[in-house]
Amino acid sequence: MQRSHKIVYAVYVLIWIIMAINPRYRQDWLLENILVFLIFPLIVWMDTKYKFTLTGLILLLVFASLHSLGAHFTYAKMEYFDVITQFFGFERNNFDRVVHFLFGLLTFRIIFEMIIPNVSKLSSALLFTFTMVVSISALYEILEWLAAIIFHPELGLAFLGTQGDVWDSQKDTLVAMIGALVNLAFYKNYRKLLQYKSASKNLECS
Repeated sequence: MQRSHKIVYAVYVLIWIIMAINPRYRQDWLLENILVFLIFPLIVWMDTKYKFTLTGLILLLVFASLHSLGAHFTYAKMEYFDVITQFFGFERNNFDRVVHFLFGLLTFRIIFEMIIPNVSKLSSALLFTFTMVVSISALYEILEWLAAIIFHPELGLAFLGTQGDVWDSQKDTLVAMIGALVNLAFYKNYRKLLQYKSASKNLECS
């Protein structure tokens, strides 16, 4: 594994440790981090397999760090977002919406890098990546609901962060979809990435 990748992982672990110190609601923090405990080792392992680009990892680090921030304060009570809430006159704290949007925007590239070794056509790779992002977003909403009712029903509203919005899950999935769609504006960059990955794969095989 490249040294730069190890640095990215180390930075994330440091951020995660800081955000794990005295969270607003310890049980809610634990629920928010169940998937982190499972996915972080998986990402490290997949990096050794797919050799992610540094750009892809940094984008993932930004998203993961914001998730850690949301888990520390709980998404519905992320106090540093209050000034934006008041400025725009929002009825709820929309920090969770922003992070869901950034999920679609920032994780798209890393998922694309996982897909392209097995899909040679750019349009197919982009479509499959988009589908994966939306599917993961929808699946997360389901897992979030199940985790709340199975482990701590009393934390349901704090963990789910609906803030009285009955359409919260649908809106979260929608903004993640929009974030993923933004990536299509960088079509040329993804084409270059596909060409680069294909050339690297050919060199390894020769």
